[in-house]
Amino acid sequence: MKSYTNSNNPHVKFSDRWSVIGAALAGVMTGAFLMSAFTWAGRSDRPSYLLATGKSAAVTTVADTAVQLNAIVHYATSKVVPQQSLAEITESLNVLRSLSPCNFLVFGLGHDSIMWAALNPNGPTVFLEEDPKWVKAVLSKAPFLKAETVSYRTHLREADELLNSYGTEPECHPSGTFLKGNRKCRLALENLPEEVYDREWDVIMIDAPKGYFPEAPGRMAAIFSAAVMARARTQPGVTHVFLHDVDRKVEKLFAEEFLCMKYKVGEAGKLWHFEIPPARQNERYGEEIQKPSRSGFTVMKLFSGSKKHGGARGQERDNVRIEIEGCVALTTDSVTMRVKGTKGWNRKGA
Repeated sequence: MKSYTNSNNPHVKFSDRWSVIGAALAGVMTGAFLMSAFTWAGRSDRPSYLLATGKSAAVTTVADTAVQLNAIVHYATSKVVPQQSLAEITESLNVLRSLSPCNFLVFGLGHDSIMWAALNPNGPTVFLEEDPKWVKAVLSKAPFLKAETVSYRTHLREADELLNSYGTEPECHPSGTFLKGNRKCRLALENLPEEVYDREWDVIMIDAPKGYFPEAPGRMAAIFSAAVMARARTQPGVTHVFLHDVDRKVEKLFAEEFLCMKYKVGEAGKLWHFEIPPARQNERYGEEIQKPSRSGFTVMKLFSGSKKHGGARGQERDNVRIEIEGCVALTTDSVTMRVKGTKGWNRKGA
């Protein structure tokens, strides 16, 4: 390209000026494109078009816009990127786009937290993190995030023992499991902030706590508690649960036990996506199948049926736990169960 001297400033060449102008225009166009991603409904297979029409078409508040703008600036100027891959993020994004604004609970606080908050405009997004120093550090740079410190009563080294023995604790009983104040069931998160108990969460992301060394809390309690929340839902619809790092043994085993593989509707990379219905929509009745389980119980497989036509209601079984099509039925109380000994489950059907 030829260079022509600017008569007003002989030291600046037109070619350089056009380069500056071009860069500025590119920046403006990029910013406009990113902003449009938060406000324009587009094709569901394009991760850049974030929100859909209908419920998500609510007017965005000034605070929500500020979160989105902060997200754009943060990721445009930072060398630190979210730990999940584009395919994994897109799996969750498609759900958030269809539900937003929604109640979004995230186990973990990290480099992707600003993104998750921005992808749920007008809806509450709450982050649960076990390290108070990390919470303070993140909030010092992103004070608009809603993050709470959570303590865990488990260690990763205890995962096998917890999975094999939880059935011997009555407070972990499928028909009576609860979270708030449940000190006896170590898998229940009993000391969460009131807001977590008061809301019914539409989307739950499990990407914490740490689970890669023996003394780490592990994600056993997070998975169990997410299942309890989902099965206790009273509002219409399902609870979407996303679990990251399923390439690891503990995450996979506890997902199979409590989130239930029959509810898995999608996956990407190391992420599994579950759609878990409320227990009241999935009660089953049927007959016992003599099959040993991991925890030593005989499993009662439950099939569709009426309570008054030979269902399991009112029947007593020794050494039994309930399993609904391959997973533990965490909140059904439609059968009578009893385990030999004084520490086993001992709850009669209502």
